[in-house]
Amino acid sequence: MGEILIRGAEVVVTMDGTRRELKGADLLLRDGQIAAVGPGLESTGEVVEAKGCVVTPGLVNTHHHLYQTLTRAVPGGQDALLFGWLQTLYPIWAKMGPEEIRVSAQVGLAELALTGCTTSSDHLYMYPNGARLEDTIHAAAELGLRFHPTRGAMSIGESDGGLPPDSLVEREDAILNDCIRVVDAFHDAGEGSMCRVGIAPCSPFSVSRELMRDAALLARDKGVMLHTHLAENDEDISYSLEQFGCRPGQYAEDLGWTGEDVWHAHCVKLDAGEIDLFARTKTGVAHCPCSNCRLGSGIAPVRQMRDAGVKVALGVDGSASNDAGSLIGEARMAMLLQRVQNGADAMAAREALEIATLGGAQVLGRPDCGVLAPGKRADVAIWDVSGLEAAGAWDPVAALVLCGTPKVKHLFVEGRQVVRDGQVVTIDLPRVIETQNRLAAKLMG
Repeated sequence: MGEILIRGAEVVVTMDGTRRELKGADLLLRDGQIAAVGPGLESTGEVVEAKGCVVTPGLVNTHHHLYQTLTRAVPGGQDALLFGWLQTLYPIWAKMGPEEIRVSAQVGLAELALTGCTTSSDHLYMYPNGARLEDTIHAAAELGLRFHPTRGAMSIGESDGGLPPDSLVEREDAILNDCIRVVDAFHDAGEGSMCRVGIAPCSPFSVSRELMRDAALLARDKGVMLHTHLAENDEDISYSLEQFGCRPGQYAEDLGWTGEDVWHAHCVKLDAGEIDLFARTKTGVAHCPCSNCRLGSGIAPVRQMRDAGVKVALGVDGSASNDAGSLIGEARMAMLLQRVQNGADAMAAREALEIATLGGAQVLGRPDCGVLAPGKRADVAIWDVSGLEAAGAWDPVAALVLCGTPKVKHLFVEGRQVVRDGQVVTIDLPRVIETQNRLAAKLMG
């Protein structure tokens, strides 16, 4: 792969153990790893000038539903709460197939790349008309992002008292068999892996207790991570109390859904006992602030979680509930909401940036990512802070979060350039967008 020298950055934000910020420093990438960080580095390879730029680890997105980029701003779901929103969109999603899943994944991942993201998970829990998890895996490989797809599932349809139409649910034995298939075919547990597969029943209200337990057993047998939605809003808590006789945290613990190999999306309504449970068991949380605002779910207790020692990361969530996919935008929103809830000193810009980078890597179990240090993977975001968005900023690092939602100038994943001068260079993005709009029009028709 050769060498790439990123030269003369205004600041390199390392996110290392002492959170060093190196002014006027260089970064040397070699064979997919970071070879050196510091001033005055030399290389015979390609040189990327970073004057006027802040260099950070690539951002890590820990919760998404990429297929939903095809259903942004759907009129019937624009002002609905979670359950009503789902009931509006399920019949539309049931019309999708392999092409829709693949193209929407390309669009969603490209949007993430342009906002500094180098690693993304995805929660695909429906497989209509022959769609398969590898439709997203191939899309991520083509674009060049590090990918943590999760094999989601729904098994309780309308005829059994569930929310989704029966056409979108699967038999539970078929679900588990396909989990085995995709893990065996695509999961790479090695350092520097570009694809790690997780197991992810959609939510406690869309699958049975037995499937939740069996999924946890299977994941431990295969050595892969577990993911689901949990404690997203008041309806979610009420459902858990009525159907299971306990709060979501207790339900998760009873079925094996706590531990350092588990991360839950949202957790807006965790109480103090559940926060303590997650801290003790090293269970991770994917905080999705924009989606939580969009659906009126509330403000997750991120300050309390982090103070207790819970691993917290960021997620953009699905584009049908956001309706955007800017990970740096999520960092800003996370910071602002914690200030609304807890005061102006509740979260600094640098802490929000840490959650978006190192925090995401920790939640996904990636000690090889999230830090700019020798031996770590060469996942690097380069942000131009010399232009309009940060004009007049006294602190260029804080400006990334405080001064709006910038896009990256350059982005490298595993040492491969994915964004150059603000443009995705690994796929023909205009053609993909044209296809996406054609597919969306077909769904509307």
